[in-house]
Amino acid sequence: MSPKDPDPAGIYRRMFGRYGPQHWWPADTPFEVMVGAVLTQNTAWGNVERAITNLKRAGLLDACAIRDCPRAVLARHLKPSGYFNVKARRLADFCNWYLCRGGFGGLDELSTVALRDALLSVRGIGPETADDILLYAFGRPVFVIDAYTRRIFSRLGMVSGDEPYERLRGWFEDALPPDPRIYNEFHALIVRHGKDVCRTRPACGGCVLKSICPSVASRAA
Repeated sequence: MSPKDPDPAGIYRRMFGRYGPQHWWPADTPFEVMVGAVLTQNTAWGNVERAITNLKRAGLLDACAIRDCPRAVLARHLKPSGYFNVKARRLADFCNWYLCRGGFGGLDELSTVALRDALLSVRGIGPETADDILLYAFGRPVFVIDAYTRRIFSRLGMVSGDEPYERLRGWFEDALPPDPRIYNEFHALIVRHGKDVCRTRPACGGCVLKSICPSVASRAA
């Protein structure tokens, strides 16, 4: 990028000025964050909230309860989140691993690198899910890359959008101070902007980034 090009910190300031704090992740406990991170794969957050509400009403929002729950029963509670049989297996496997590793306290003793490697060793936990857990449940300075991030920053001309996950994560972490509060807020703002404005068919007219976005000019041409 040239000195006149936008930078991630500048994008963050513009988004924060427009939207304000997002108060993410919407959960009561770190464990609830982890459950939500597993369930949000391939579905909208509203569906995850309904599944988590089912778990709460059934007294199942607990690692031991989920691990010991009959798989068919667990799947029924997770039905709103989609792919519920797969997610029931993944969530039960995750809870078994979580308990074997000493729960939150045992895992929190690990370094960020070691904890990330441990999470990625769990079947069904990919980089984005692992980083959601690291950032939002454990408060570690790890930047989450998702489809909204790729879409927004490729339209801004700052990335191509098809870079490997780790390369993009490293790019953001090199450009920003290692502060989990900033990473938390920035990722939440990216999701807000991607859902409300920079959609598949973008609403460029009210975009806080339109003055620096080359995609706006190309659409107007």
